[in-house]
Amino acid sequence: MNNETKKSYLHIGQASDLQGKDRALYRALEMLPAVLAWATIVGAFFFSWWRPVWVAVFIIVFDLFWLIKTVFLSFHVRANWRRMQRHLAIDWTEKLTDKKWDHLWQLVIVPSAGESADVIRESLDLIVLARWPRERMMVVLALEDKGEVACRVGAQMQKNYTDKFGIFSVTYHPQGVAGEMRGKGSNETYGMREAQKIVDAHNIPYADILVSSFDEDTKLYSQYFLCLAWHFLTAERPYRSSFQPVPLYHNNVWESGALARVVAASGTFWQMMQQERPERLTTFSSHSMSFLSLVEVDFWQTNIVSEDSRIFWNHFFWYDGDWRAVPLSYPVSLDANAAPTLWQTAKNIYKQQRRWGWGVENVPYMLFNFIKNKKVPLGTKLRFSFNALEGFWSWATNALIIFALGWLPLYLGGREFNGTVLSFNLPQMTRRIMTLAMFGIVTSAAISQAMLRHTKDDYADKHRAPLLLHWILMPLSIIFFGAFPGLEAQTRLALGGKWRLGFWITPKSRLK
Repeated sequence: MNNETKKSYLHIGQASDLQGKDRALYRALEMLPAVLAWATIVGAFFFSWWRPVWVAVFIIVFDLFWLIKTVFLSFHVRANWRRMQRHLAIDWTEKLTDKKWDHLWQLVIVPSAGESADVIRESLDLIVLARWPRERMMVVLALEDKGEVACRVGAQMQKNYTDKFGIFSVTYHPQGVAGEMRGKGSNETYGMREAQKIVDAHNIPYADILVSSFDEDTKLYSQYFLCLAWHFLTAERPYRSSFQPVPLYHNNVWESGALARVVAASGTFWQMMQQERPERLTTFSSHSMSFLSLVEVDFWQTNIVSEDSRIFWNHFFWYDGDWRAVPLSYPVSLDANAAPTLWQTAKNIYKQQRRWGWGVENVPYMLFNFIKNKKVPLGTKLRFSFNALEGFWSWATNALIIFALGWLPLYLGGREFNGTVLSFNLPQMTRRIMTLAMFGIVTSAAISQAMLRHTKDDYADKHRAPLLLHWILMPLSIIFFGAFPGLEAQTRLALGGKWRLGFWITPKSRLK
């Protein structure tokens, strides 16, 4: 595949961007994740009636597999937490002593769409305090549209931060650009194109710039840029790598409720697991990479929702599979959902999880490009394809199989099945396996406590018992704020058209 052909496939947003057989193929791939998920759910009902013994055996085997997987992944979380503790304690300036790093610039883009000045200011203040020479730091605050409120916030930030960095710029993303979706990707791409003009005017080599894309609520720990620079300088192929920190949702942890804390911590633990399996790791939320590669792929896609994970695949296919995500095992902190009422918090959590579940739009993009790009090794194609399909299938179905569908043979299997020894033993065996699987919840609760104790200065012993009790909500959360939004996102992608999701911005505020 030549560069012109690759470029034509690089920024596909959906099947309608293609023609003929390519369009039909992409549309079929958009439907595949939902077909797998719904086939599992419908099949569970049908076979519980037609072949209840088969389903009962499957449930027992699946529960055992899930138990083993839970224990296995819990060890990954523990290993990553130990690594993160070490990385927080390291003096990264000292680590960089024998490295040549005085040519490196840090370029930070902070896209924002209507968030309060307080949220933005808190994030910018911590960038100011980060340990990195300010004269080699460029910060771009990318605001949506040039309305009255945005202009007022932009002028205020320009006044307060221009002298705090080597370069500080505020951009205003225009609305209604043809072919663009209103969202983070189009905003930060516009901001980066404006930043490129400034970089060119200052004659800064693209290869000397590390770009970090941060959400407007991202708060840095002081050595983030030093840790990033060390990993960049020691990476096997630094210009073919993304760099991924661990997202902690600790900014407003005491303001958010029990449900929000448990769901947010679950997201953190998933990212920690992936950090210990770098062959599966892709970019998520806040991430970093070379400015040189970003220019080559023409920045983030402007016509999709999940631009933060898609940018990994844009690079991956532009470089024919020669791209990887390097785990930093170093945290950044973001907001958990916090709304004035429990009902509104629950709605916001569901919408946020559904938006993350919409990352399934990367599956048809990935599979389509695997089919078209013959230069990517077959083993790599198979590994990523299996990981993606299994991951989204598990997201939409596993909790339902474990906590709901497992009882179907008892209700649909009929009198003959209910008279068997297997029917009598099924609920008891399932209950025992699930009791053993509580190991994962206990481990999660303990590590969550440890992370708060090490990363929040205002942690106190009075928080310990309530935070531990919150984990009772885990089974509820993985069904209603895991499987359901994941299944909805996959179903919407399969239906297409008006059912497709647009970009939803998680409300962020500071409670006084």
